[in-house]
Amino acid sequence: MMGGTPVHIRPMRPSDLDRVCAIEEEIFPMPWSRTSFEAELAADRCAFPWVVEKNGSVVGYMISWLIEDELHVGNIAVAPALQGAGIGRALFGHCLSAALERGVTRATLEVRVGNARAIALYEDHGFIPVALRKGYYSDTGEDALVMLKTIPSRDEAS
Repeated sequence: MMGGTPVHIRPMRPSDLDRVCAIEEEIFPMPWSRTSFEAELAADRCAFPWVVEKNGSVVGYMISWLIEDELHVGNIAVAPALQGAGIGRALFGHCLSAALERGVTRATLEVRVGNARAIALYEDHGFIPVALRKGYYSDTGEDALVMLKTIPSRDEAS
């Protein structure tokens, strides 16, 4: 439940792309193209895309990839009017849990060094900064912070 209304998290479908692309264009200065999202859904066997719905409408999404035992987060976004309501946190946690069920032992991502809200979210989920990619974002030249979460195996955890 977010703000009194339940949210539903599920795998992304092609019918979600109009709304996903609209959110993408609202949020990011260099948005992914619709073709990029279509490619994730159509052909990429390692793609791990999710959406979150509220009142039957897509309000956020996450694109990630499962590569062997690693989850790599590519993109996460929530509609601007609903940011700060816990929707991104719920979506991110759901995706991490789903990846764990598939045997993931580590997760990585890049985030703009100036995106304090996202960095806090990732740190709250156990990610730590491990590297800096200078000039990573071509639109602004901003650096990216590389973050890593190591997940102990079930044997190590007990």
